[in-house]
Amino acid sequence: MIDEKEFIQQLLDPKTQNTAFQKLISDYQKPLYSHIRNIVLNHDDTDDVLQNTFVKVFQYLKNFKGESKLFSWMYRIATNEALTFLNQKAKLKGITSEDLQNKTIDNLKSDVYFDGDEIQIKLQKAIVTLPEKQQLVFKMKYFEELKYEEIAEILGTSVGALKASYHHAVKKIELYVTSN
Repeated sequence: MIDEKEFIQQLLDPKTQNTAFQKLISDYQKPLYSHIRNIVLNHDDTDDVLQNTFVKVFQYLKNFKGESKLFSWMYRIATNEALTFLNQKAKLKGITSEDLQNKTIDNLKSDVYFDGDEIQIKLQKAIVTLPEKQQLVFKMKYFEELKYEEIAEILGTSVGALKASYHHAVKKIELYVTSN
């Protein structure tokens, strides 16, 4: 296994770039898809955002300073792309992001790529009621099982703040689920 710095050099070198980028896509496509899908909820939208994410990664790799892991940097790009996508889509429809997410949740039952049940739908509806940061932290911790340290690196915040956000998110979700 080559180290990350070597791999980044391969990604930047025109001679090895294509092969290295194919490896990057094969290694990160599934985890990034899952991460984006947890944010935008819709399969087709997720594919679009994933494609945009890889385009941005390719476009800005030369600016990657190595201050974080490549994984964290790519997740940050994916997160920002997903949130930007949701905000733009809501703006185009003239509704809030929360209303857009609620409509998407209502359509999940007919989504052939969604294999959840009523409880999953209720959980998604509870998550939408959270502030954006709590949504992200909860989804990354609960669905993706990322460590607090990884989430802190991706979101650029402290582990303590994340633990507090996650705790508040869980309490709000519990309250929503028991009262609805």
